[in-house]
Amino acid sequence: MSIYKRITEKETAVAVIGLGYVGLPIALEFAKKIRVIGFDINQERVDMMRNHEDPSEELTSSEFEGCDIHFTANKKDLKEATFFVVAVPTPIDHHNLPDLMPLISASKTVGEVLKKGDYVVFESTVYPGCTEEDCIPVLEQVSGLKFGIDFKVGYSPERINPGDKEHTLHNVIKVVSGCTDESLEEIAKVYELVVQAGVHRASSIKVAEAAKIIENTQRDVNIALVNELSMIFNKMNINTYEVLEAAGTKWNFLNFRPGLVGGHCIGVDPYYLTYKAREYGFHAQIINSGRSVNDGMGAYIAKNTIKKIIASGVHVTESKVLIMGATFKENVSDIRNSKVADVVEELKSFGTAVDIIDPHASSDHLKKEYGFGITDQISNNYNAVIIAVNHKEYSNFDEAYFKSITAEGALIYDLKGIYKGKINNLKYLSL
Repeated sequence: MSIYKRITEKETAVAVIGLGYVGLPIALEFAKKIRVIGFDINQERVDMMRNHEDPSEELTSSEFEGCDIHFTANKKDLKEATFFVVAVPTPIDHHNLPDLMPLISASKTVGEVLKKGDYVVFESTVYPGCTEEDCIPVLEQVSGLKFGIDFKVGYSPERINPGDKEHTLHNVIKVVSGCTDESLEEIAKVYELVVQAGVHRASSIKVAEAAKIIENTQRDVNIALVNELSMIFNKMNINTYEVLEAAGTKWNFLNFRPGLVGGHCIGVDPYYLTYKAREYGFHAQIINSGRSVNDGMGAYIAKNTIKKIIASGVHVTESKVLIMGATFKENVSDIRNSKVADVVEELKSFGTAVDIIDPHASSDHLKKEYGFGITDQISNNYNAVIIAVNHKEYSNFDEAYFKSITAEGALIYDLKGIYKGKINNLKYLSL
């Protein structure tokens, strides 16, 4: 009997390893059709999910209802599964090098319970070759089984976009791959249970890995171009958003916007590709240049702010700046690799007092990760206000509000251009 049939007839279970913003939605969708074991090493997170709470704050409690899923932090429970989906983070370290520790650890966990006939599918974003060169040897070593003979492996890159309720697991085509033609079909059929948009069968695991990593690399390079253009236009006293609006009237113009580029995808994935490229003796000039521009945006924004404060006649060490937004993108609670932290650090290096507000971020998480928290009470004498993240809660603020929290001659630095045309009597600047 095929593994697909065994799964659909609930003779066996699918196990999802890693229940973050990627793993949990997949686990719950599968659990509406088949038996699922949801595994995470964090017992506190497991307890929350058992109570129908999403630790990532992406899903509502109703989305847990009617699901045949067992949440656990006990590795022994994974023995009941024969199809494993690995969806753990793949971050970078302080030197911008790939940190495969979570992925290798997850591979060891699966290896401990792997049986003959089992399937393992990796979803974590990696460089081409990682699944076969780094993960499979771990599975073989720990399990004592032989890849291709005793167990099959595939790769299906995640395409979850945090905070996006329009492009979901249901309606975004899923790329799948397998180590053999037979395994590819079995993996594809399993994912077709939950992906209504269908699946794209990649010709190899490496092709699927490469397809994922260039999705975010392409966006990173394009955003870097627009960020660089915004620096040029700023010197020319031209509003970048007005330029983009005009250029956007052409049918084939790519409408990327300037801003801080953080998070656990766009700000990370290009480094995986450039790392692997170096192994082949190739220096990725465009990708590295784009990363350099985007990584430097926090310092650029802070220095621009300081220049405006000095020009207003205020001494930097006596100035106060309010930053609105601390998450890596709008309308999410995720602070991982938030480049707002770069702005805060640079401002403080000049001796400026900095307050931070955010309706979605956890103050405790920010303190643990970056050393600063959320301001309890905002002031009425800020010399600059930086709108760093365009949360929906900020959309209704008007000029009167900003006047009420700022000192005379203050700057409103609107990174995302959401108040363009609405601020007329205060100093206004956008990227």
